[in-house]
Amino acid sequence: MGNLLIIAVGAILINNFVLARFLGLCPFVGVSKKTETAIGMGMAVIFVMTMASAVTWLIWTYFLSPGTSNVFWIIAHAFGSDVAPEAFNLQYLETIAFILVIASLVQFVELVLQKTAPALYEALGIFLPLITTNCAILGVAELNTMSLGYNFLEALVHGVAAGVGFMLALIMMSGIRERLNFAPLPRLMKGLPIAFIISGLMSMAFLGFSGLKF
Repeated sequence: MGNLLIIAVGAILINNFVLARFLGLCPFVGVSKKTETAIGMGMAVIFVMTMASAVTWLIWTYFLSPGTSNVFWIIAHAFGSDVAPEAFNLQYLETIAFILVIASLVQFVELVLQKTAPALYEALGIFLPLITTNCAILGVAELNTMSLGYNFLEALVHGVAAGVGFMLALIMMSGIRERLNFAPLPRLMKGLPIAFIISGLMSMAFLGFSGLKF
């Protein structure tokens, strides 16, 4: 339980995918103009990250990664084949398989929002389908399987926490940008320039969490 808590706190604060790993900056800057759209995008990302973490872990463990748990080896072994598990090494298909999973989940989210919350669907605009190419989601799947080697429960917690961290960064940024609309900023600083400056300052602030000890 303590290990899961460390994973969650690490993904939300210490290794925040936006402010520490600098992944998913396109929707972070593009959708953080209003808090309502930031919350909607954050919830969509949490859902996609969580489901992608679960599905990609299963695909990696039982289909792509070589070993006795590989479904293809189990089937071959059941028919009396003595082929080695390493013969079913399909790791080179990882990126393609993960992107297909993420794209399918995003398509599902699009359909649900279009039917249940058309106003939010229109507000998110092009950034909703761009979740498919959000490198933060692919990064979570990669870390869960290849880099960190989490088990299923750890991968699931990491996916949820990474999505919560993404949503936290979005809401904080949207709150600041809404107040900046009433600030007497120089004309050249309005819009993206001040957004990039605020993003940098937020990232520096989150560096303080790197000293957390468990």
